Amino acid sequence: MSIQLLVTSFFLCFLPLILIFFLFTKTTKAKGSSPTSNNLPKPYPIIGHNFHILSNRNRRFDWITSILQNAPSATYTIYPLQGPAQIWTANPAIVQHILKTQFHNYTNGIHFRTSLFDILGNGIFNVDNGDSWKFQRQISSHEFNTNSLRKFVEIAVETELSERLIPFLSAAVANKAVIDFQDILQRFAFDNICKIAFGYDPAYLLPSLPQAEFARAFDDAIRLSEDRFQELSILVWKAKRLLNIGSEKRLKVAVSQVHEFAKNIIRDKKRELQEKPSFESIDLLSRFLISGQYDDNFVRDIVISFTLAGRDTTSAALTWFFLVTL
Repeated sequence: MSIQLLVTSFFLCFLPLILIFFLFTKTTKAKGSSPTSNNLPKPYPIIGHNFHILSNRNRRFDWITSILQNAPSATYTIYPLQGPAQIWTANPAIVQHILKTQFHNYTNGIHFRTSLFDILGNGIFNVDNGDSWKFQRQISSHEFNTNSLRKFVEIAVETELSERLIPFLSAAVANKAVIDFQDILQRFAFDNICKIAFGYDPAYLLPSLPQAEFARAFDDAIRLSEDRFQELSILVWKAKRLLNIGSEKRLKVAVSQVHEFAKNIIRDKKRELQEKPSFESIDLLSRFLISGQYDDNFVRDIVISFTLAGRDTTSAALTWFFLVTL
């Protein structure tokens, strides 16, 4: 009798897991994203794709690329243990649907915003497409469409091209030197966006290829913030942040350095504008400060967001352009 009771209790304990297994399998098939090829990773009940995610964490983008190349309609759903399901796509029609025609239906969500809040704050890339997003988009669109700023962008890019990028590449060719082309283009983009956003030249593309403190801290802050999405659970990185250990300790230091840099730039720019009221300030930061409508934290968050947008997207696009055309 005791053995029967033990077996019954054991079965009842595992009954919820059995039900979850069938519900998960049914849901996955209903969504049409279950693997149809041996080349696609198989999700498991409860843990989803976490084994695959962990084993490919050091080659995440290569792994995702291989999945999309084999997935129907170049779209696949990843089920992590923590957070919501992730839909990855390389289908232009779907990208247009999400980012343009039905953009208002898609939000970042609390998991995304929480993970990136330390570095991006309430900047345009970390707020949902509500009033705050529309407000930031409106003022940014207005500023970037002014003739003076567009002219300033042309001058900044032309100067960086003629005085740094082209001479550097010419010297590399003359010396038959091997260079990390993507790193060079990242430096080129970083100098440009800092000039446009802050009115500050980090001189990151000098011939000596210096390790600028702001650039290093910015890289660390973005990389460590992205690593939060790779944790087994959101509770893991939150616990590390609470205890101030490991990657969260390093992230805290990096974010502090980025914010301190931005704070100093804002303070110096305010002093410059006070000392030279007639000074024609045409960088993005100066325009926000001159208007007097925004507090320092708002200005800091939006300028950091533009630095992120202008640096990685530009360098990645240029790298692929040269890779495909050469």
